[in-house]
Amino acid sequence: MELRDIEIFLTLAEELHFGRTAERLRVTPARVSQAIKKQERRIGGTLFDRTTRVVRLTPLGERLHRDLSAGYRQITAGIEAAAQAAHGTSGTLILGTMGPHSLTIGDALDRFQTRHPNARLRHREIQPPSPLDLLRSGEIDVALLWLPVREPDLTVGPVTHTSPVMLMVSATHPFAERDSIGLEDLADCTLVKGQSIPAYMEATLAPHHTPTGRPIRRGPEVSTWQEVLTVVSSGQAAAGVAGDAAGYYPWPGLRPDP
Repeated sequence: MELRDIEIFLTLAEELHFGRTAERLRVTPARVSQAIKKQERRIGGTLFDRTTRVVRLTPLGERLHRDLSAGYRQITAGIEAAAQAAHGTSGTLILGTMGPHSLTIGDALDRFQTRHPNARLRHREIQPPSPLDLLRSGEIDVALLWLPVREPDLTVGPVTHTSPVMLMVSATHPFAERDSIGLEDLADCTLVKGQSIPAYMEATLAPHHTPTGRPIRRGPEVSTWQEVLTVVSSGQAAAGVAGDAAGYYPWPGLRPDP
């Protein structure tokens, strides 16, 4: 049985009208009638009871409809998938990034669009104090995050770039005039506290203890990057940040120090 004849049979089983079936499939009613008679001759039984007023499936037709429907959907889905593969990846990819990080992978994004011209790339901003929330809620498909990420429900991809860790302080902070600081110096700091960030991720930029075990104080809890900038510039706390922030956020009242 040809695929077109199967399509005609399934459509007629839904419409129960030769004219509507022909219109829906853009063929003539005679083509519909011919296909059904061909199937009935091949099977050796009547698939439809037809009168001048009504068309309905026979018990044999109902059985054939049940058996063919699932297989037809699978065949058409396979053909559609093959067609999409032939034309490249399509659909929308939602990428989550923090602040200027999308600029650091500009070359990779350009290559993606060149290789997949039918795909649409959308951007969403990730808030550093809650870096995993949008992934977990399904609002983004992939996220550009700092490592480590050790979550059993998330898959970690390749490293796209590296950045030094810097301490962002206010212009009036005691460390503002220093050329460098060590991890032990953080015991004399108060650092901002993230909202829903795993402790091991937060420790990458804001350790909880110095190498000798001295505790590092936590200050106000922040939920957005703008809140981080505001809290730090006001002198309430300092923040460990990726080095990219120094070039992209010359915020009034701030001094990012190595």
